[in-house]
Amino acid sequence: MNIEDWFSDNFESKLRGRYLNLDHLRPLYKTYESQFQISQVGISELGEEISLVKIGSGPFKIFAWSQMHGNETTSTKALFDLFKFLSKTDDLNQQIRRFYKKFTLYVIPMLNPDGARSYTRNNANDVDLNRDAQNLSQTESLALFKTFKMIQPDLCLNLHGQRSIFGLATGKPATVSFLSPSSDSKRTVTPSRKKGMKMIARVNNYLENHIRGQIGRYDDTFNEHCFGDFFQMNAVPVILVEAGHASNDYLREQTRKYLFYSFSVLLGLNSPKVDLLSYKDYFKIPENKKNYYDYILRNVFINDLEKETSLAIQFKETLVKGTIKFIPILTAVGDLNDKFGHKEIDGSFAKVLVNSQQNIEIGSVISVISNKKQKSLKYFDKNCFEF
Repeated sequence: MNIEDWFSDNFESKLRGRYLNLDHLRPLYKTYESQFQISQVGISELGEEISLVKIGSGPFKIFAWSQMHGNETTSTKALFDLFKFLSKTDDLNQQIRRFYKKFTLYVIPMLNPDGARSYTRNNANDVDLNRDAQNLSQTESLALFKTFKMIQPDLCLNLHGQRSIFGLATGKPATVSFLSPSSDSKRTVTPSRKKGMKMIARVNNYLENHIRGQIGRYDDTFNEHCFGDFFQMNAVPVILVEAGHASNDYLREQTRKYLFYSFSVLLGLNSPKVDLLSYKDYFKIPENKKNYYDYILRNVFINDLEKETSLAIQFKETLVKGTIKFIPILTAVGDLNDKFGHKEIDGSFAKVLVNSQQNIEIGSVISVISNKKQKSLKYFDKNCFEF
């Protein structure tokens, strides 16, 4: 059985959707406590535990952390897919035995449990933990830093999620993006960066077989307040992984699969046929661009204007009674010729009403966009976008 076949039948089905807090993870920690070493390495600002999972006993130490931003949950799902895989010693036994001998994997699956519970990027004090590497002002930041110092890893995996606004110049969405962070303002390609770049190039080579043209390279502007850059300053290779959007995958269930594949390559569980040896192959990965909206209606007339225009909608993810709702917000009006939509409709130069009104306002919640003369003809209906 190969990795792809295993995932299709065995991914961690107890974790689904976009909303994950500690209540979802605690039963799984209980499941694995007899197989993996699970310890508490800190507490959140509101007193929730921050756990560390240790797997393997090999000399090469990898330290990964997820949900540093509480509303970025895809990598957490993929990590528990990985945990399940590594716990099943009957499946792909040879690869798993090799992993246990070569690697020791340390994982903080949820660094920001307060932000996870409220589904916010920042923690309970409204601090972005990934801008707190120098100040270490928050308990979560201290837990991450102290764990890093304790482990002294050979590689760090900084796991995040990116919004659906990111795409590539080709017009395809950036489904997964990578970065080998800079360690100085000159973006010097240091030995530790080269190591990360070579690993990323290897993963990219594998993912191209699954999502060709949908892998991006994240901006490497140096910021000493970001933990990835800060750890890279300590000469430890860091790989930033950003889980992005795939077609019609607002719950990020497809993207979690590609993250799992990425982990399998990085951990030697799934070796690509071609092993790229040069760090320079990293620079062949195209850079991310902010060139996407969730929905674009093109070539319509509004407000009795004489020139046709286009309307763009972006969904705002909002926690409502334990469920993430995608609220459609009118975000841009104009020609939008340099932008793409995850869904696009050609209005064929019709006059339209937005929420049954001629006047429109950027930032307003959109319920319906309809044909002015034939109101039953709807170009957008929020009820058709339930995920």
